[in-house]
Amino acid sequence: FADREAGRPMREDTVFRLASMTKPIVSAAALALVDAGALGLDDPVTKWLPSFSPRLADGRAATITVRHLLTHTAGLNYTFMEPPDGPYHRERVSDGLDQPGLSLEENLARIAKAPLLFEPGKAWHYSLATDVLGGVVAKAGGAPLPDVVRRLVTGPIGMDVAFTVADPGRLAVPYGDAGARPARMADPQVVPFGPAKITYSPSRILDPRSYPSGGAGMVGTADDYLKFLEAVRTGGGKILRPATVQAMTSNQTGELEVQQPGGKWGFGFGFAVLKAPDPGTMPSAAGTWQWGGAYGSNFWVDPSAKLTVVVLTNTAFAGMTGEFPDAVRRAVYGTAQP
Repeated sequence: FADREAGRPMREDTVFRLASMTKPIVSAAALALVDAGALGLDDPVTKWLPSFSPRLADGRAATITVRHLLTHTAGLNYTFMEPPDGPYHRERVSDGLDQPGLSLEENLARIAKAPLLFEPGKAWHYSLATDVLGGVVAKAGGAPLPDVVRRLVTGPIGMDVAFTVADPGRLAVPYGDAGARPARMADPQVVPFGPAKITYSPSRILDPRSYPSGGAGMVGTADDYLKFLEAVRTGGGKILRPATVQAMTSNQTGELEVQQPGGKWGFGFGFAVLKAPDPGTMPSAAGTWQWGGAYGSNFWVDPSAKLTVVVLTNTAFAGMTGEFPDAVRRAVYGTAQP
């Protein structure tokens, strides 16, 4: 159901909160600016956001580049990934899923006050890097982030994907894992995720004052997200050069450890890239790229099989990780349960 309590069924045009499946789209917008010569992968972030200069824990200055943001090697963090007394909590940093009405400028200022986890480029750590990238894209693109993304990515390929909801009646109601029967999310809602806890504010997407989170702020349909992935898989279409797509979908983090189940992973420009699958648990081939979203979604693209799969649900986290997405993958490949 798109709304279980109202009995509203899912439809092909149901709109879902994409959460972190926003990241590949915003990353593609950044790369389109690189293709156009308007942005450089090795530009320091301060070229575009002069006041964004978080320091290392020992107080030393550090240089974060656009490349670091795209690959999550900047040394930034997520609030949900640190202890409750951590610096992001103390600064009240938003993870892009909560705090309706917060501006990007204010959130960037809060992030910049917290120390970096490591010197940029020295490790991989999933973070708010794509939210910062969104600020860079807006500056380099000369317009608010939603307008730049529409001009460079979603518009050229006709995607009904945006940072706002045109028709709230099509928006799926979010639910959170709560035993056998998922619970309808309140606002705010805290949902445990392993040892962590993620705070959601489902109303955020309906508040025009909320900053457009480059890492978590878009909504869209399954069909339209498939259009984006297919454009990338087939060489970039109207949005990216083939050589840029090759770089985007290749491991850009060397031997840095990227924590993902099912094998040995690297990270491209916006998502994880499979370097070596675990034959016992992962039917996808090396070169597969994938990511998911914390409202309950995931995708993977297996270029060797010319296969693109998008799975959107409105249940966090069962739709993103665990038995359900694993079962979908096994069914697609026709493999037995390990």
